[in-house]
Amino acid sequence: MFRSIANTFANCFKIPELKSRILFTLALLAVCRLMAYIVIPGVDGTALANFFKENEQANGGLLGMYDMFAGGAYGNCAIGALGIMPYISATIIIQLLTAVWPKLSKLAREEGGRAQIIKYGRYLTVLICLGQGAYFANGWQHPQSIFHGFQGQLVLISNPVWYLIQTVLIMTTGTMLLMWLGEQITDRGIGNGVSLVITIGIVARLPRAFIALQDMFFPPGGIESNYHLMGTGVMLILLLAMVIGGVIAITQAQRKIPVQYAQRAVGRKMYSGGTSFMPLRVNYSGVMPIIFAQSILMFPQPIFTNLANWIPVPFLQDFFRGIALQLGYGSVVYLAIYGLMILFFSYFWVATQFNELQIADDLKKNGGYIPGVRPGQGTSDYLHKAMSRITLAGAIFLTVIAIIPILMRSAMNIPYDVSQFFGGTSILITVGVLLDTMRQVESHLMMRHYDGFLKKGKLRGRF
Repeated sequence: MFRSIANTFANCFKIPELKSRILFTLALLAVCRLMAYIVIPGVDGTALANFFKENEQANGGLLGMYDMFAGGAYGNCAIGALGIMPYISATIIIQLLTAVWPKLSKLAREEGGRAQIIKYGRYLTVLICLGQGAYFANGWQHPQSIFHGFQGQLVLISNPVWYLIQTVLIMTTGTMLLMWLGEQITDRGIGNGVSLVITIGIVARLPRAFIALQDMFFPPGGIESNYHLMGTGVMLILLLAMVIGGVIAITQAQRKIPVQYAQRAVGRKMYSGGTSFMPLRVNYSGVMPIIFAQSILMFPQPIFTNLANWIPVPFLQDFFRGIALQLGYGSVVYLAIYGLMILFFSYFWVATQFNELQIADDLKKNGGYIPGVRPGQGTSDYLHKAMSRITLAGAIFLTVIAIIPILMRSAMNIPYDVSQFFGGTSILITVGVLLDTMRQVESHLMMRHYDGFLKKGKLRGRF
């Protein structure tokens, strides 16, 4: 098996186009990782990074989760601290507006309209970066209000106005650069660029997760471990195997809709009918609902916390602090809203990306039909009903996988890095993106091997 995998990797570098795409992707991902370590001028990133490393409580919560998606850039006070999440948030907002605003919906169907909508998304990304960057910069300026237990000072610039302008502009530029790099990977590299930018940040935390896992059973300083090595180890292995196995199974699962093609004549040629199938993926939306839900839930708690600090009315302060507490990471309200948002975005993604009317129309034009289903509107209704049913199964799976690490941490007191990486969300994103990337690599390999097989057959036929 290992020899076969090694041969497959070797074959990837035998194809010039695929080789250049892979090397181009790796080079740009290296630039993305470099942006997570270049500290913003005037900010003591080392102090915050050490605080995140030593304080388990700082790793938890929404900021800890954001730091995970940013690949540790937020904890390092790096130029890529905002990560790619503002671009994803802008994409969500634009897609929602496209679904409910007739003018944008009409623009999306026009020629060149998609490019215009992408441009609107970029403008909105800049606005989100300015607002979120101001929040992060203000948090670094007053670290004790956000990072409980932090002692010292992060900002080394005496002029607060200049510090705020400089920091916000640098972080906004960093996010726009990450967005551009992701688009370049999608166009000229291999895989989905934005997804790979998120994945490489998650994978970069793998060493920390393994160190935290080791410290669970073998604490430093001779401290006795609170975890039973055999029982907890077996449980983690089974959980990891179940999560990875479930992710791969649900990602690859599909329902095959049989399609029959009638015999038809085109000019003087007669084309015989045949039987094929239409694959409907159970997890059609992939990891996007989880990313969408998390990117939106990062905003309410900081907004209500700031409102409680800014409004001088005591009654409103207590009210907003109570809402912020209820929306805290891991609370019952947070988990309920998180699960409902994943369900919603699963159906929303299918509604915006899966066009059953267009599919039914294409089948009718090409002489295809689903056995037992009337062409046209009947086929569209059948596909809509079938897709709604399998989407429910995929959405429930995504919800369970996303909530597993949060419950693991609260019920078993497992360290944050271990629960997040070996739990559900990180594994789901990593496995889903890697499977999608491997499918693209496989398509290049199959095209090359298919041509080589024909040539080999012809050579053999000559002798």
